[in-house]
Amino acid sequence: MNKKKSTFLIIALIAICFFIYIFRGSFNKGDYSQTYYDLNTVSEITLHNVKESDSEKILKECGDILLNIDNTMSKTRNNSDVSKINENAGKEYVKISDDTFEVIKKAIYFSDISNGVFDISIGPVVDLWGIGTDNARVPNKDEITEKLALVNYKDISLNEKDKSIKLNKKGMEIDLGGIAKGYAADKIVEYLKSQNVDSAIINLGGNVFILGEKAKDTPFKVGIQDPTSEGGTSIGNIAVSNKSVVTSGIYERYLEKDGTIYHHMIDPSTGYPFENNLSSVTIISSSSIVGDGLSTTTFGLGLKKGMELIESLNNTDAIFITKDKKVYTTSNLKGKLNLKNESFKLMN
Repeated sequence: MNKKKSTFLIIALIAICFFIYIFRGSFNKGDYSQTYYDLNTVSEITLHNVKESDSEKILKECGDILLNIDNTMSKTRNNSDVSKINENAGKEYVKISDDTFEVIKKAIYFSDISNGVFDISIGPVVDLWGIGTDNARVPNKDEITEKLALVNYKDISLNEKDKSIKLNKKGMEIDLGGIAKGYAADKIVEYLKSQNVDSAIINLGGNVFILGEKAKDTPFKVGIQDPTSEGGTSIGNIAVSNKSVVTSGIYERYLEKDGTIYHHMIDPSTGYPFENNLSSVTIISSSSIVGDGLSTTTFGLGLKKGMELIESLNNTDAIFITKDKKVYTTSNLKGKLNLKNESFKLMN
């Protein structure tokens, strides 16, 4: 295993352990967990108050759901839907699974509501930077300009009738890394409900869904990551039940060169990392794919426009943390964030 992948796995495991620590006081006999590695992240699913005889089957099926989504939506798997779409860019439509088609449709929805701030066709530019891989580097301006010509979600054509996709320009690439984990979490929640599991924690590399409560009228508490720390510490917590909690931040993956930090979230309009005063955005919603898409979208929009977007949506809230350690929440979260780190200041 290469050094950077090892470092990523260590960070992911720390994040998992952090969330486990937040919840651990609630785990009792009848709680069963399984750790997985799919979708390029370490995940853990914990079932609360289930029979041991049921837990093995349920946790195995959860793993199968993750693996199936990884096999169909990973950009790096040769026979995945996404790989086939990218290989046929500028050539022809590719028939894909219903799941992948649904995720791409949802991604285009986020592109529409953000005026292109969220764009799964950013793939060619992301590849140039290679942040999080052994090939990470700062590309030159000419390289970025050339690849930006391939970035436009409106050049993704969808055929609803036979569930097929075509990228209109040769060299285009889509990347579902910013949304597939959210879809996977929602599919797992749907499956758990079908098995009458009414309390569980789905943690897909920090993309968390809380199903039910830890006890009657007692919600779980989820820690909000300190964006200035890679060590899994929190600035505080918030009580949630039947909600997704998804965070995007500059601490996740980045490249440092000549004293400048380049984080992994690339602006489709410039080809460079988004530039604003945000260090992280946490989305709290009833759907994890919504949280996944909106966490990146609102980070790109910045504090003012991001806040306006979230306030306009139903059943969706957000916590914004700025680089100067100020914390802003949407109106529905007023008084609900338990801020414990005194170096951060709650602004509303």
